[in-house]
Amino acid sequence: MEYKILFVDDDLDILEMLCSIFRRAGYTDLVTASSGPEALRGWREQQPELIVLDVMMPGMDGFEVLREIRRTSHVPILMLTARGEAEDRIEGLEIGADDYLPKPFLPKELLLRAGAILHRAYPEPHRTVELAASTVDLEKAEVWKNGECAPLTAKELQLFEKLYENAGRIVTTGILCETICGEFWQGYESTLSTHIRHLREKIEENPSKPVSLVTAKGLGYRLNLKGAKS
Repeated sequence: MEYKILFVDDDLDILEMLCSIFRRAGYTDLVTASSGPEALRGWREQQPELIVLDVMMPGMDGFEVLREIRRTSHVPILMLTARGEAEDRIEGLEIGADDYLPKPFLPKELLLRAGAILHRAYPEPHRTVELAASTVDLEKAEVWKNGECAPLTAKELQLFEKLYENAGRIVTTGILCETICGEFWQGYESTLSTHIRHLREKIEENPSKPVSLVTAKGLGYRLNLKGAKS
């Protein structure tokens, strides 16, 4: 899921730093506000999945912004402040903040806290993949076929997830080898063939005549989901 994050701080340098931290971590939909009223406007218009909100701002401070948002919304909010007093943290949490991080903070801790809030607020649905003869549970690394369960090895799971990301399209031998062996994969094609064979034994009704994990001769492999033509 792509998350939109609204950063609120009256210090423009801090706003740029926050955006930089999250961009490097792979977040791309980032918006900013430099005052309380601008924050409320950004929240209403942009509808972010997370607000990172500074407490100490002139005029309308972060606590006031939080109170106003909590009148009608449960959008996750992570509070930031240069004040580390326990009373401030307690006040923010009592008003409805999801977490509270004092400045200065480590970028990694900020990202971990933000990520934890997002995962709690927007849990991913349990991921299962329906194939012609089996069901693959990506969360448990299991394959169910004819009422029996077979575990996937770590390499088999890596392969299957790469194929699933590109379901219906050919994934080249090189890309699959790199997935399980790293960038120096040349010479490991036979290892890939062995993992493919084992994977077919678990997901196919007849591994010698695969319909879900098919070979694209001279190119690579393609995963067909249930109902797709092989």
